[in-house]
Amino acid sequence: MEQLFSHLRKYHPLSAEAQTAIQNCFSQVILSKNEFLLTEGKICRHLYFMEQGALRGFYNLDGKEITYWFAFEGDFVTSFHSFTTQQPAVENIQLLEGSVLWAISKETLMDLFNRFHEIERLVRIAYERYYVRLEERFVNAQFRTAAERYEQLIQQTPHIIERIPLGQIASYLGISQETLSRIRSRL
Repeated sequence: MEQLFSHLRKYHPLSAEAQTAIQNCFSQVILSKNEFLLTEGKICRHLYFMEQGALRGFYNLDGKEITYWFAFEGDFVTSFHSFTTQQPAVENIQLLEGSVLWAISKETLMDLFNRFHEIERLVRIAYERYYVRLEERFVNAQFRTAAERYEQLIQQTPHIIERIPLGQIASYLGISQETLSRIRSRL
């Protein structure tokens, strides 16, 4: 739980009262490699903080898995659209390593927002950062070559190569595994 509070302090300071309320609202979730946090068609009712582990978000498209994001220690995780709208998810979230997460339900989070405006502000800032990362990913996909996307990936998150299967990295970059192998051999 201390890792969660350390992470939250990066966004916005919290009063002791707000910290106590948060501590009482999150519950620990421990999952094994390959388990699913969410499957398509289900409603995502929780926001998670990843204390330890790795996972991916992916869609199924014509029988093919399309990985479009990864999460590691210190990341907030949810099916953003499903969590926000309470509509069934169109994505899957799968653990790539045994993981320790902290979960809070949407209803509990909304209650915290009403009781503590500082928590509402903190989550707004986290959402803004999420949106910026999403926009950067869109721009990269539209305007960078596959090699440039791979180079940026290993510069920004070098641990990804050691922790994520190459096929999933290729899917994330929007290229085939063969193309990724050619790019890696040239670097």
